[in-house]
Formats: sequence, structure tokens, C-alpha cells
Amino acid sequence: MIRIGNASGFYGDRFTAWREMLDGGELDVLTGDYLAELTMMILGRDRARDAELGYARTFLRQLEGCLGAALDRGVRIVTNAGGLNPAGLAAAIGALAERLGLTVRVGYVEGDALPRPDALTANAYLGAFGIAACLDDGADVVVTGRVTDASLVVGPAIARHGWGRDDLDALAGATVAGHLVECGTQVTGGNFSFFTELPDGGHRPGFPIAEVHADGSSVITKHPGTGGAVTVETVTAQLLYEVGGPGYLGPDVVTRLDTVTLRADGPDRVRVSGVRGTPPPPTLKVGVTNLGGFRNSMTFVLCGLDIPAKAALVRRQLADAVGAEGLEFTLARTDHADAVDTETASALLHVHLRDGDKGRAGRAFSAAAVELALASYPGCTLTTPPGDATPYGVFTAEAVPQDAVPHVAVLPSGKRVEVAPPTRTTPATSDGSADAAPPADEAGRPTRRGPLGELVGARSGDKGGDANLGVWARTDAGYDWLRGWLTVARLAELLPETAPLVVRRYELPNLRAVNFVIEGLLGPGVAGSTRFDPQAKALGELLRSRLVDLPVDLTTEAGR
Repeated sequence: MIRIGNASGFYGDRFTAWREMLDGGELDVLTGDYLAELTMMILGRDRARDAELGYARTFLRQLEGCLGAALDRGVRIVTNAGGLNPAGLAAAIGALAERLGLTVRVGYVEGDALPRPDALTANAYLGAFGIAACLDDGADVVVTGRVTDASLVVGPAIARHGWGRDDLDALAGATVAGHLVECGTQVTGGNFSFFTELPDGGHRPGFPIAEVHADGSSVITKHPGTGGAVTVETVTAQLLYEVGGPGYLGPDVVTRLDTVTLRADGPDRVRVSGVRGTPPPPTLKVGVTNLGGFRNSMTFVLCGLDIPAKAALVRRQLADAVGAEGLEFTLARTDHADAVDTETASALLHVHLRDGDKGRAGRAFSAAAVELALASYPGCTLTTPPGDATPYGVFTAEAVPQDAVPHVAVLPSGKRVEVAPPTRTTPATSDGSADAAPPADEAGRPTRRGPLGELVGARSGDKGGDANLGVWARTDAGYDWLRGWLTVARLAELLPETAPLVVRRYELPNLRAVNFVIEGLLGPGVAGSTRFDPQAKALGELLRSRLVDLPVDLTTEAGR
């Protein structure tokens, strides 16, 4: 098998993780994932200011302290920190190595950037075979642009095990391993619903490792002595993160999430097996980012009585001052009756303005809010002084034929190798989304009122303007109840903001889970959303906090 660790789940993750992973134990490959939809916008703005930029500069600083150790120990590095300029980062790594007196072989993958004058960035999600080609040529470090997150693991596994395009089950198994470790500590206890049950209470989870075998099966683990835990449930939580239906689309394979089997394989070890794959679609996903305009926010503190009337007055006054177009108001009822201090007696009125005119969204708006200080509701106060508008981006997903994208591996020798697209493809189809039938016999089953989270865990996240919400039961009996009880209609009752939206629901019995995809919940996406939780990271915990009628026999079982 090949032992692949991950030291970064996003641009800004724990700075010391690279050194921790290298010093913590044996590895063959160390990966780092830096790219997300928002990150591509950040890098796009960097590149617009300076054409030499466009990559994750933090990675260079991290590499400076550990490149020598990686070379000494024979640990190869694979990262997508190249962002919009993988060639530029590869050159910078070469210059760094020269300054440190090291000899390093660097390869990189390009071709994902598409010519789109109408966009800030437009990048196809490439697969793993370009990474494998660089490693086959002896690369110590491989830099990519926009590949799928899982490809950072799949590529080294291809290079080690010699898989070809037709090894679909093996590719699918490695894709699951890659998906599990791509977000770093989220699979070792980070952001875990039952974090209070972890040995260290989730204090400082270690970064994950995937041991990928020749058949595509894997073991997810971590270095001995690091925090957090690797359990079937922490792995389940990450497997449900930012996915849709059972057919997980990728450029090299469609991975069937409904075939994944998880089982404990010792302390902090979970074996992942049984994964099946089918031919990939004939198209690649393309992430397109654009500047959507400018936005600004001000927050009014409303204390005491007549909260709705106070909020209504502010709404009328601001609309008169700057115009109603683009204004959004959100009243957070954080106030309590008969409170003994100002904070607990207060609600918060968040006011947002989005506009193509920087001036209107900037000081014209924030100054108009401040000017109400002596001319509005009693007790009027704001949480911030007036400020300027900031630009926001919009992310959209498109598709292009696989053979229209020039997937190129630039080997350490300098040779450029074109990576041919798959010859076997299958058009992407919907897995279908059906509501569950109610349980066979719930009549007379004793229940008690309690938070749903007593029986289930959840993990939620964002994909553009959509959100996904995965919910899993802790026992077989719990899943029998959950799959019949948590319908789309029930979700709308518990989370009313989902009621007017299109919601797709999928069942994953092998994981004791149901997954919901909530279309449009995040509006224009994370960079443009004014939602309090713009990436839907807390949506699952909101659901778990809702009080529902829990079957007494299941809560007794959970207590045991």
C-alpha cells in the first residue's frame, strides 16, 4: 500500500501541519489542499494585481521549513496550491530549493485554466493522471492548478499501483480515500457532532493519513499520539460532506457512495472497502467566478420593547435614504423577556446592501445608517462605525467536453506530456430523489420531547449557491426510524427556510444516512451570500438542536 498524509484542508489551515506530519511518523506522500470556490476568487484578484501571482503563497513559507526534511525522508509532496499559476509556483519552489542549497525535482499540471474574457477565473476540474505522470518521472514535488480535491490522493495511488483508465473500482476506492482526507482534520474529529465524546474533547485533532491498497481499498488513520480520533462515525461525517446523490461524479470515475463499507480496524483505524466505480461523464465541471458587485453591512442593536416596530422603522428610514433596491434586512431575535442586562435584552437587525455602484454600497449606505443615531427608535445604536463597500464574487458551475481541455503534465525533465481523456464515458444521470415511506407501524410507540441530535449526527456544507446536509443515525434501529421520519416535508417543518426551495433527498443505507441537497439556499454562493451562515457549515447543528418527538426505546438505547 501507499501511505498518503494530508497537511492542509484549505488556504489558511494550520500553518505547522506540514512539519507535524513529516515529523509524526512514516509517510510516502504528503498532500495539501488549498483550493475552494472562494479561494479561486481570492487568487483571481491577486493575479489581476500582479500577473506573477495567482498561487497560494502560504505554501511556500510552509515548504521552506520542511522541504529538506521531506527530501531526506523520501516523502513526495503533491499540492494544488498552484491555483491559477502552477508554473509560477513550480518556479518559485525551484528558487526556494536553490536558496536552501537543495536539489529538488518539480513537476506541475496545467491546462485547467480556460480562456474566458467574460470571467475573473474559469477552471476545469482535472483528474489524477497528470499527477501520476509527474510522479512516474521522478518528481519530488508536484504542483497542480484546479484538479478535483480527491485527485491529490488518487494520483499518487495510480503511480504506485499502476492503475489504468479501466481500473474503475480501484479509482473509485482511492477517490473515497481522497475525499475523506481532503478536508484535513474534519475526518479525525474536527467539526464532529459528538466532539464531547472524543478522547481529548476535540482539542487539537491530528491530520489524517490514507493507506491506499492495490485494489483501491484503504485505511484512514492518523499519526500515533495526535489528538482527535478516527472512528466509523468521524469517517461517516466526512464522507457525507459536500456530496449529492449516490453517484459521486469525477473526471476519472463515477464513485458509487452507496457501495462504501466502513468498519473499525483497530484504534484510530477505519477500513474503507467495497467501493464500486463506473465510467466518468464525457464532460468536466468548470468553476467560473466573476465579480458580482459591491456590498456593505451595518448592524443595529434593538433593545427592550417593540422590537418588530423598531426594525420596521429602520427599514423605512434606510429605504428612504438610499433606495430600497439591493437592501436586505435580517432580524435576529436574540432578545429575552425581562432580561437583567442590555445584551440579553437586545435583538440584532443586520442590514446588507449589494449594488454594482461602489459609492452607493459604500459610504452613502453606511453613513446613512449612522445618521439615524439620534433620529430613529429609542436606544438606537450600531455595532460598527461607517465603512466602505467591499467587492464580492459569484461562483457558477458549467461543463465542457473532456476532450476540449488540454490536460498537460510538465515533467521534472521539462518535457510536456498531454494526458489523454478517458475513452469510456457514460452520460451523467440523476440518481433520482425520492421521499421515504413512513415506518411500518409508529402508532402507539412511546415518545418523549428532546433534541434530534440525541439520536443523529450531521455534517453540512456548500456547493456554490446550494447546500448539502448529511444526517446519520448511530444504530441500525435509529436508521430504520430516521429514514422513514426525516422526509423533505419534515425537514421543511424543522428548517422553514428550506420550505420554498427545491430539496433533493438521497438515502445511503450502508452509512445509515440520508443526504439532502438544498438548491439556492446560499443565494449567489459563499462569496456573495448575506446569510448569517454563508457556507451552511452550521446547518446540520441547527437541525440537531430542534426539539422533536423521539422514540423512547431509541433514546434508552442511545443512553446505554
